[in-house]
Amino acid sequence: MITRTHLLPGSPGARHHCAMGAGDWQWNDAWIFVSAVIAERIERDRAIDAALPITGASLAEVLAAADFLHHTVPNRDELEESVRRLAGAGLLNIEDDLVQIAPAGEQLWRTRPFSGLSSAVMTLQAQLNRAARPGSHDWTLDQQTYNAALRDYQHRLADGR
Repeated sequence: MITRTHLLPGSPGARHHCAMGAGDWQWNDAWIFVSAVIAERIERDRAIDAALPITGASLAEVLAAADFLHHTVPNRDELEESVRRLAGAGLLNIEDDLVQIAPAGEQLWRTRPFSGLSSAVMTLQAQLNRAARPGSHDWTLDQQTYNAALRDYQHRLADGR
């Protein structure tokens, strides 16, 4: 079942189907999960280098990683829906605007077939469909928080960070 489509970057007229795969997980769920993993790893490295506590990745950092992977930023609804499904399945922990990969998510990431970043989202969607069912978490992302995260990401991008 195709739930929605959007243009693929750099390919006029080509469409991407967000509900690809045979299971209950959508492509966007895998995209957001891989983005959260990348963002958290970068933040973990920064914290260790600066001798700071490891707190997780901000939503702005997740948006940055999503843009890096797919050359587009998820909208508020896409981000909220995927985070709720992933957190409800026990793969992510979310508190306010900080995202952490939960132990089950770490296990899923470590046991995925290695395919490189170019196909990580597709590989992860298949892995999700074999390993877990989407859940439902009561976290909500209000428009103001999303806009602040997007603005933070845009400022970092403009500053070259």
